[in-house]
This record gives sequence, structure tokens and C-alpha cells, in this order.
Amino acid sequence: MPRPARFYPPGIPVHVIQRGNNRQPCFTCDDDIAAYAHWLSEGATKYEISIHAWVFMTNHVHMLLTPTSEHTISRLMQYIGRYYVRQFNYRYTRSGTLFEGRYKSSLVQDSQYLLSCLHYIELNPVRAGMTKDPGDYKWSSYKSHAFGMPVAMWTPHSEYLALDISNNPRQQAYRKLISSTIPTEVTTKIRHCANTGLVLGTEKFREQVEAMRK
Repeated sequence: MPRPARFYPPGIPVHVIQRGNNRQPCFTCDDDIAAYAHWLSEGATKYEISIHAWVFMTNHVHMLLTPTSEHTISRLMQYIGRYYVRQFNYRYTRSGTLFEGRYKSSLVQDSQYLLSCLHYIELNPVRAGMTKDPGDYKWSSYKSHAFGMPVAMWTPHSEYLALDISNNPRQQAYRKLISSTIPTEVTTKIRHCANTGLVLGTEKFREQVEAMRK
């Protein structure tokens, strides 16, 4: 049975998860993560994709991206696979697949779930028991959102910018948001939609997305 085609309408954020094959590590040191971030940034520029959030874990990656055209996210992931995997395999004298055959993804309704998705992504290291404070984890977008740390590949989403007109109050509002607990049902829904490819949004939003396919 053929796999369903990816569908990424321009302007709609997408939560992307890429995992190591068989849950094996895809990063063994900071240099590996820096290399992945480099190819991600280059690919996003090449394909005109905005990167709103990320977290690079040992054996998987979460990203929140917004494409400007329908097929560019798939091209970005192919680009990363081509260049990062080649570099990784050369460095560690290995061959073959590094990532799972198909990355996971879910369209995200920005007005309802965008900030919750940022919250979910940036708290990954806390949920994994790697740190108690997301600010202590180096490889995520948290410090950009919470403290304004400049990162070249980062494009703040309009929902984040709407937290306040000024930088410091906005960052304070974001830190307060992250310190709160995501309702269990929201976390479950984010995870389920990403793993199954379902749209993360209201029924009306899902109907709107389906109408775009026609």
C-alpha cells in the first residue's frame, strides 16, 4: 500500500521529528550537533524555510518549521540526510542508514497550539531527565525565546512575538509560560499527531487543511 503523500501548505507551521535508526544515537558529541545545525541552517536558507524552534537530543531531533512552498520541507530533510549523514559516516568510518526511513511530522494550528508546541519541544531535555532547567541545555532554541540569545537560523514566530511588543517583557512572559505545566491531554495530542502525521488543531482547522488538498 503506498504511503500517503506529505502535504505542507505554505505558511502553516510543521512539527518535525527525526530519529536515529532503531533509536540509535545520531549525535555522539557537540561537533556532530554543530554539523547537523549547520546543514539545517544552510538547507533552510536554500529552500526558504523559517526555523522557529529546535532541540537536538542524542538520538532524535525536534523542529518547528514554516515552509514557503509545499515541497520544501521534504527537500530540506533530504538535504540534511545527504550532507550530514555523509559527514557522520566518514567521521566514524561507518556506512548505511543513520536516520529512520521516514521522519515524523504534523501541521500545527498556530493560534491554538503553536506556543504549546514550542513548550513541548524545548522541555524535551527536562522530560528526559538530562536537566532540571531548560536553560541549562545548550542545544535548543530555549535561550533565544527566553533570553533573546541571537542564533542566525532562528526566526521568531508571530505567536511568540505577540506575547509582548517589547523584548524583555516578551522573554519574561515566555519564561513564565515554560515554567507552567502543559496539560497532559495537550502533550498526548502533540505526540500522537506528530507520530501519526495528523493535523494538530481544531476540527475546523483540520477541515480547512483538507480543503486545501483538493
